Amino acid sequence: MGNVLAIAHKELRGYFVSPIAYVVLAFFSLLFGYFFVANINVMVQVSSSQFGMGGPQVVNINEFMIRGLFGNTAVILLFVLPTVTMRAYAEEKRSGTMELLLTAPLSDLQIILGKFFGAMALYGLMLALTLVHMGVLFWYADPEWGSVVTGYLGLFLMGGAFISVGLAISSMTKNQVVAAMATFAVLLLFWIIDWIGDTAGTTTQAVLAYLSLLMHFDDFAKGVIDTKHVAYYASVITFGLFLTAKSMDTERWNG
Repeated sequence: MGNVLAIAHKELRGYFVSPIAYVVLAFFSLLFGYFFVANINVMVQVSSSQFGMGGPQVVNINEFMIRGLFGNTAVILLFVLPTVTMRAYAEEKRSGTMELLLTAPLSDLQIILGKFFGAMALYGLMLALTLVHMGVLFWYADPEWGSVVTGYLGLFLMGGAFISVGLAISSMTKNQVVAAMATFAVLLLFWIIDWIGDTAGTTTQAVLAYLSLLMHFDDFAKGVIDTKHVAYYASVITFGLFLTAKSMDTERWNG
């Protein structure tokens, strides 16, 4: 476990040596802040319209604020996380350090987990920055803790799935831009795959809906934890890391 943590620390430090971490954190925080304010405006407008119609002045903050905000955050991650994983292996190959890594007294599993945990640490920092906004929300309003906790759990699991896919694709190319674009394309496909299934038969539609990254996140945003959604994201993470291991095996034999 010590080797895994050492690699994770090296990866995390590598993000901050380059501008990647600072750009990603700034971009993510800026967009999250924008959607935070936008969702508050929507909630205020709904409350005002209800007051004007003589209806109740109190709106469901979880429905009009929390759920929408987490949904917006998931979209942001679709664009941001491919830039986090693009350098993981592609940069090692480009700089020629991949051979050194493969010949080091480390197992493939230790290398893979180290890089995964390093990327997840940066992602965790991204999510931690949003707690400031949530603190403001709890100070002035009274959202349900359960919906917030499950929403963050859903984001964490979805982010882990995004990162594992990104690492697998990064291990297959030397070009960081290609890695980022290919990761985005694959994630986007599995984001909208249930929409494609709308024109298919019942069985095909059910299968495609189950494969959708977005469909499994909706319940988390609503404040519901379903084991099938947890199992789905865990399976995607495992499969992505498995593909990374196979890619490293190929690299080792070709080297």
